[in-house]
Amino acid sequence: MESKINNKNIKNKIGIAEKILNNKYYPTVFLIIVVFVAVSLVMFVNSVTKTKILAEREAAIINQLTVIFPDIKDYKYKDEYYEIYSGDEIIGYAFVAKGQGYGGEISILVGINPEFTIKKVTIITNTETPGLGTKISENYFTDQFEGLLPDDISLSKEGGKIDAITGATISSRAVVDAIKDELEAKIEIIKGDKK
Repeated sequence: MESKINNKNIKNKIGIAEKILNNKYYPTVFLIIVVFVAVSLVMFVNSVTKTKILAEREAAIINQLTVIFPDIKDYKYKDEYYEIYSGDEIIGYAFVAKGQGYGGEISILVGINPEFTIKKVTIITNTETPGLGTKISENYFTDQFEGLLPDDISLSKEGGKIDAITGATISSRAVVDAIKDELEAKIEIIKGDKK
């Protein structure tokens, strides 16, 4: 008797499953559920990792600030730039400039003196061609920016003071243009904040 009941229950379940599977809306409903679950998981993972990625990016910038400003004791993040302090005295400013190179986005940390000349430039991230475009990170290229004002920042073949890397003109121009444009904008913001 019990096996008849079990067989009847199994047949009922199979019948229900067959009705569901034969329903023309089943594939659509199943796909919607799968997509909803997948998107939910991606959003969850993104929310968990986003904070960590931002913290690591900020730590990399702070590490680079100590390279540019060895006397740094403190810093304040203001309207899109950093004020760098040694004690109570402002010893400079720094900001991130972004340019579009041959291989993708280039992030550049630019440190400037209180007189608005460039103290030092470091490349934070780039996806340029190894052996060519990646040479934008090397000192012989970045050291050319030291002591320059915005008007001096352009490639030497355009009348400026920066020599492009041979074979990587697009990458060189991306760095030059990003620094020049962002430097001009940040100087205006900093001067406005000082008033």
